[in-house]
Amino acid sequence: MNLRLFVIITVSVLSIFVASARQLPLTLKEIGLMLRSGFSNDAIIQDLAKRHFAETLDDPAAAALLKAGASPALIFALRSGSYSLPPEEAAKAKQELAAEAKRRAALVEESRRFNTMYQDKLAQERAAEIMKFHAANSTYDYLKGSLVRPGNNGLVRAEDDAIGKKKLIAYYFSAHWCPPCRKFTPQLVQYYNRVSPEHPEFEVVFYSFDKSAAEMEQYMRESSMPWPAIDYDKRNEKKELLAAAGNGIPALVLVEASGKLISSSFNGKTNIAPQKVLDDLDSVLAGKQINNVAANH
Repeated sequence: MNLRLFVIITVSVLSIFVASARQLPLTLKEIGLMLRSGFSNDAIIQDLAKRHFAETLDDPAAAALLKAGASPALIFALRSGSYSLPPEEAAKAKQELAAEAKRRAALVEESRRFNTMYQDKLAQERAAEIMKFHAANSTYDYLKGSLVRPGNNGLVRAEDDAIGKKKLIAYYFSAHWCPPCRKFTPQLVQYYNRVSPEHPEFEVVFYSFDKSAAEMEQYMRESSMPWPAIDYDKRNEKKELLAAAGNGIPALVLVEASGKLISSSFNGKTNIAPQKVLDDLDSVLAGKQINNVAANH
Protein backbone atom coordinates (compact mmCIF):
# COMPACT_ATOMS: atom_id res chain seq x y z
CA MET A 1 0.00 0.00 0.00
CA ASN A 2 1.21 3.54 -0.83
CA LEU A 3 2.66 5.05 2.34
CA ARG A 4 0.78 8.33 1.92
CA LEU A 5 -2.53 6.47 1.55
CA PHE A 6 -1.66 4.36 4.59
CA VAL A 7 -1.02 7.51 6.66
CA ILE A 8 -4.32 9.06 5.56
CA ILE A 9 -6.30 5.89 6.36
CA THR A 10 -4.60 5.43 9.73
CA VAL A 11 -5.14 9.01 10.86
CA SER A 12 -8.74 8.92 9.64
CA VAL A 13 -9.47 5.73 11.60
CA LEU A 14 -7.91 7.17 14.75
CA SER A 15 -9.90 10.38 14.30
CA ILE A 16 -13.16 8.45 13.91
CA PHE A 17 -12.32 6.44 17.03
CA VAL A 18 -11.86 9.61 19.09
CA ALA A 19 -14.97 11.25 17.61
CA SER A 20 -17.09 8.18 18.29
CA ALA A 21 -16.36 8.25 22.02
CA ARG A 22 -19.30 9.45 24.09
CA GLN A 23 -19.53 13.20 24.52
CA LEU A 24 -17.76 14.30 27.67
CA PRO A 25 -18.67 17.30 29.82
CA LEU A 26 -17.56 20.70 28.61
CA THR A 27 -14.43 22.29 30.05
CA LEU A 28 -13.37 25.94 30.26
CA LYS A 29 -10.82 25.38 27.54
CA GLU A 30 -13.37 23.82 25.22
CA ILE A 31 -15.90 26.60 25.81
CA GLY A 32 -13.23 29.20 25.09
CA LEU A 33 -12.33 27.44 21.84
CA MET A 34 -16.00 27.27 20.86
CA LEU A 35 -16.43 31.01 21.42
CA ARG A 36 -13.32 31.87 19.40
CA SER A 37 -14.46 29.49 16.64
CA GLY A 38 -17.74 31.36 16.19
CA PHE A 39 -20.20 29.31 18.27
CA SER A 40 -23.04 31.45 19.60
CA ASN A 41 -23.64 31.74 23.33
CA ASP A 42 -27.09 30.16 22.90
CA ALA A 43 -25.54 27.17 21.10
CA ILE A 44 -23.04 26.69 23.92
CA ILE A 45 -25.79 26.88 26.56
CA GLN A 46 -27.75 24.26 24.61
CA ASP A 47 -24.63 22.08 24.55
CA LEU A 48 -24.25 22.59 28.30
CA ALA A 49 -27.76 21.22 28.78
CA LYS A 50 -26.71 18.01 27.04
CA ARG A 51 -23.14 17.60 28.22
CA HIS A 52 -23.01 19.59 31.49
CA PHE A 53 -19.99 21.41 32.91
CA ALA A 54 -17.05 19.61 34.50
CA GLU A 55 -15.25 22.53 36.20
CA THR A 56 -15.87 25.65 38.27
CA LEU A 57 -15.72 29.22 37.01
CA ASP A 58 -13.52 31.61 39.01
CA ASP A 59 -13.02 35.33 38.30
CA PRO A 60 -9.91 35.02 36.07
CA ALA A 61 -11.60 32.29 34.03
CA ALA A 62 -14.77 34.39 33.70
CA ALA A 63 -12.73 37.36 32.51
CA ALA A 64 -11.03 35.20 29.89
CA LEU A 65 -14.36 33.90 28.62
CA LEU A 66 -15.82 37.41 28.46
CA LYS A 67 -12.82 38.46 26.40
CA ALA A 68 -13.45 35.50 24.10
CA GLY A 69 -17.05 36.64 23.56
CA ALA A 70 -19.06 35.06 26.39
CA SER A 71 -22.37 36.76 27.24
CA PRO A 72 -23.46 37.58 30.82
CA ALA A 73 -26.11 34.87 30.42
CA LEU A 74 -23.45 32.25 29.67
CA ILE A 75 -21.27 33.39 32.57
CA PHE A 76 -24.30 33.21 34.90
CA ALA A 77 -25.16 29.72 33.61
CA LEU A 78 -21.65 28.48 34.35
CA ARG A 79 -21.49 30.12 37.78
CA SER A 80 -24.97 29.16 38.92
CA GLY A 81 -24.17 25.47 38.96
CA SER A 82 -27.28 24.69 36.91
CA TYR A 83 -25.23 22.63 34.50
CA SER A 84 -22.64 21.27 36.93
CA LEU A 85 -22.34 17.55 37.56
CA PRO A 86 -22.88 16.01 40.99
CA PRO A 87 -19.54 15.58 42.84
CA GLU A 88 -19.27 11.85 42.22
CA GLU A 89 -20.01 12.25 38.50
CA ALA A 90 -17.65 15.23 38.26
CA ALA A 91 -14.77 13.12 39.62
CA LYS A 92 -15.49 10.38 37.10
CA ALA A 93 -15.77 12.94 34.30
CA LYS A 94 -12.37 14.41 35.16
CA GLN A 95 -10.82 10.96 34.89
CA GLU A 96 -12.47 10.44 31.51
CA LEU A 97 -11.32 13.88 30.34
CA ALA A 98 -7.76 13.06 31.35
CA ALA A 99 -7.95 9.75 29.48
CA GLU A 100 -9.39 11.54 26.43
CA ALA A 101 -6.56 14.10 26.51
CA LYS A 102 -4.08 11.22 26.63
CA ARG A 103 -5.74 9.55 23.64
CA ARG A 104 -5.65 12.79 21.65
CA ALA A 105 -1.98 13.31 22.48
CA ALA A 106 -1.29 9.77 21.28
CA LEU A 107 -3.19 10.52 18.06
CA VAL A 108 -1.09 13.65 17.45
CA GLU A 109 2.13 11.74 18.10
CA GLU A 110 1.03 8.91 15.81
CA SER A 111 0.18 11.39 13.08
CA ARG A 112 3.55 13.11 13.50
CA ARG A 113 5.37 9.78 13.33
CA PHE A 114 3.58 8.71 10.16
CA ASN A 115 4.19 12.12 8.60
CA THR A 116 7.92 11.76 9.34
CA MET A 117 7.87 8.32 7.73
CA TYR A 118 6.12 9.76 4.69
CA GLN A 119 8.62 12.62 4.34
CA ASP A 120 11.52 10.18 4.67
CA LYS A 121 9.95 8.00 1.98
CA LEU A 122 9.63 11.01 -0.33
CA ALA A 123 13.27 11.91 0.30
CA GLN A 124 14.35 8.36 -0.57
CA GLU A 125 12.29 8.36 -3.77
CA ARG A 126 13.74 11.75 -4.74
CA ALA A 127 17.27 10.49 -4.14
CA ALA A 128 16.57 7.44 -6.29
CA GLU A 129 15.35 9.67 -9.12
CA ILE A 130 18.48 11.82 -8.86
CA MET A 131 20.82 8.85 -8.87
CA LYS A 132 18.96 7.26 -11.83
CA PHE A 133 19.29 10.51 -13.75
CA HIS A 134 23.00 10.87 -13.02
CA ALA A 135 23.67 7.27 -13.98
CA ALA A 136 22.24 7.91 -17.45
CA ASN A 137 23.78 11.32 -18.17
CA SER A 138 27.14 13.01 -17.98
CA THR A 139 27.10 16.75 -17.36
CA TYR A 140 28.64 17.47 -20.74
CA ASP A 141 26.08 15.43 -22.67
CA TYR A 142 23.28 16.79 -20.52
CA LEU A 143 24.14 20.47 -21.06
CA LYS A 144 25.38 20.22 -24.65
CA GLY A 145 23.62 22.81 -26.83
CA SER A 146 21.68 24.25 -23.87
CA LEU A 147 23.94 26.99 -22.51
CA VAL A 148 23.91 30.72 -23.26
CA ARG A 149 25.91 33.82 -22.30
CA PRO A 150 25.21 37.55 -22.62
CA GLY A 151 26.44 38.83 -25.97
CA ASN A 152 26.48 42.20 -27.70
CA ASN A 153 22.90 41.81 -28.88
CA GLY A 154 21.19 39.58 -26.35
CA LEU A 155 22.03 36.09 -25.14
CA VAL A 156 24.21 33.96 -27.40
CA ARG A 157 25.02 30.27 -27.37
CA ALA A 158 27.93 29.29 -25.11
CA GLU A 159 30.62 26.96 -26.42
CA ASP A 160 30.02 23.32 -25.43
CA ASP A 161 33.74 22.59 -25.13
CA ALA A 162 34.01 25.03 -22.23
CA ILE A 163 31.73 22.94 -20.05
CA GLY A 164 33.31 19.71 -21.30
CA LYS A 165 36.60 20.62 -19.62
CA LYS A 166 35.01 21.16 -16.20
CA LYS A 167 35.22 18.62 -13.39
CA LEU A 168 32.95 20.41 -10.89
CA ILE A 169 29.65 22.14 -11.77
CA ALA A 170 27.61 24.25 -9.36
CA TYR A 171 24.05 24.76 -10.59
CA TYR A 172 22.74 28.08 -9.30
CA PHE A 173 18.95 28.44 -9.00
CA SER A 174 17.96 32.08 -8.67
CA ALA A 175 15.79 34.95 -9.94
CA HIS A 176 15.92 38.73 -9.98
CA TRP A 177 12.50 39.06 -8.30
CA CYS A 178 13.81 37.14 -5.24
CA PRO A 179 15.39 39.50 -2.63
CA PRO A 180 17.46 36.75 -0.93
CA CYS A 181 18.79 35.84 -4.39
CA ARG A 182 19.83 39.40 -5.16
CA LYS A 183 21.62 39.46 -1.82
CA PHE A 184 23.48 36.18 -2.40
CA THR A 185 24.33 36.59 -6.10
CA PRO A 186 27.05 39.26 -5.53
CA GLN A 187 28.62 36.95 -2.94
CA LEU A 188 28.64 34.10 -5.45
CA VAL A 189 30.11 36.34 -8.18
CA GLN A 190 32.85 37.46 -5.80
CA TYR A 191 33.54 33.83 -4.81
CA TYR A 192 33.66 32.73 -8.45
CA ASN A 193 35.99 35.54 -9.51
CA ARG A 194 38.33 34.65 -6.66
CA VAL A 195 38.28 30.86 -7.03
CA SER A 196 37.86 30.11 -10.75
CA PRO A 197 41.26 31.51 -11.90
CA GLU A 198 43.00 29.11 -9.53
CA HIS A 199 40.60 26.24 -10.30
CA PRO A 200 39.63 26.26 -13.97
CA GLU A 201 38.07 22.83 -13.47
CA PHE A 202 35.16 24.56 -11.67
CA GLU A 203 32.11 26.20 -13.28
CA VAL A 204 28.77 27.68 -12.26
CA VAL A 205 25.66 27.20 -14.41
CA PHE A 206 22.68 29.48 -13.85
CA TYR A 207 19.14 28.03 -13.83
CA SER A 208 16.76 30.98 -13.99
CA PHE A 209 13.45 31.29 -12.15
CA ASP A 210 12.84 34.69 -13.75
CA LYS A 211 9.51 35.38 -15.38
CA SER A 212 10.89 35.84 -18.89
CA ALA A 213 14.05 35.42 -20.94
CA ALA A 214 14.44 39.20 -21.00
CA GLU A 215 14.36 39.39 -17.19
CA MET A 216 16.87 36.55 -17.02
CA GLU A 217 19.24 38.41 -19.35
CA GLN A 218 18.79 41.65 -17.40
CA TYR A 219 19.56 39.82 -14.13
CA MET A 220 22.72 38.27 -15.60
CA ARG A 221 23.96 41.62 -16.91
CA GLU A 222 23.11 43.64 -13.80
CA SER A 223 24.79 41.06 -11.56
CA SER A 224 27.79 40.67 -13.90
CA MET A 225 27.37 36.90 -13.82
CA PRO A 226 30.60 35.51 -15.33
CA TRP A 227 29.15 32.01 -15.88
CA PRO A 228 26.82 30.51 -18.49
CA ALA A 229 23.11 29.86 -18.04
CA ILE A 230 20.69 27.22 -19.23
CA ASP A 231 18.73 28.65 -22.17
CA TYR A 232 15.48 30.03 -20.78
CA ASP A 233 13.42 28.08 -23.32
CA LYS A 234 15.20 24.81 -22.47
CA ARG A 235 14.69 24.92 -18.71
CA ASN A 236 11.75 22.51 -18.91
CA GLU A 237 14.10 19.96 -20.48
CA LYS A 238 16.25 20.15 -17.34
CA LYS A 239 13.55 19.84 -14.66
CA GLU A 240 15.33 16.82 -13.19
CA LEU A 241 17.79 19.27 -11.62
CA LEU A 242 15.01 20.65 -9.42
CA ALA A 243 14.84 17.41 -7.46
CA ALA A 244 18.28 18.12 -6.02
CA ALA A 245 17.61 21.86 -5.61
CA GLY A 246 14.55 21.59 -3.35
CA ASN A 247 11.64 24.01 -3.34
CA GLY A 248 13.24 27.35 -2.59
CA ILE A 249 15.72 29.85 -4.03
CA PRO A 250 18.51 30.81 -3.94
CA ALA A 251 19.83 27.25 -4.17
CA LEU A 252 23.13 25.66 -5.14
CA VAL A 253 23.75 22.08 -6.28
CA LEU A 254 27.33 20.86 -6.75
CA VAL A 255 27.99 17.85 -9.02
CA GLU A 256 30.97 16.11 -10.59
CA ALA A 257 31.39 16.05 -14.38
CA SER A 258 29.88 12.55 -14.32
CA GLY A 259 26.75 14.03 -12.78
CA LYS A 260 27.41 12.55 -9.33
CA LEU A 261 25.86 14.73 -6.63
CA ILE A 262 28.40 16.16 -4.18
CA SER A 263 26.56 18.84 -2.20
CA SER A 264 23.25 20.68 -2.17
CA SER A 265 21.59 23.52 -0.27
CA PHE A 266 18.59 21.17 0.00
CA ASN A 267 19.17 18.44 2.57
CA GLY A 268 16.30 16.24 1.44
CA LYS A 269 13.72 17.85 3.74
CA THR A 270 14.48 21.55 4.10
CA ASN A 271 16.37 24.30 2.30
CA ILE A 272 19.55 25.58 3.94
CA ALA A 273 21.87 28.47 3.12
CA PRO A 274 23.72 28.00 -0.23
CA GLN A 275 26.90 29.10 1.55
CA LYS A 276 27.05 25.52 2.84
CA VAL A 277 27.69 24.32 -0.73
CA LEU A 278 30.50 26.84 -1.19
CA ASP A 279 32.06 25.58 2.05
CA ASP A 280 31.83 22.02 0.71
CA LEU A 281 33.33 23.15 -2.58
CA ASP A 282 36.26 24.73 -0.73
CA SER A 283 36.85 21.38 0.96
CA VAL A 284 36.72 19.50 -2.35
CA LEU A 285 39.12 21.95 -4.01
CA ALA A 286 41.45 21.55 -1.03
CA GLY A 287 41.43 17.79 -1.52
CA LYS A 288 39.32 17.03 1.53
CA GLN A 289 36.52 14.49 1.74
CA ILE A 290 32.95 15.56 2.54
CA ASN A 291 29.83 13.56 3.26
CA ASN A 292 28.02 12.92 -0.01
CA VAL A 293 24.64 14.56 0.39
CA ALA A 294 23.08 12.15 -2.05
CA ALA A 295 23.22 9.58 0.73
CA ASN A 296 21.31 11.96 2.99
CA HIS A 297 18.52 12.78 0.54
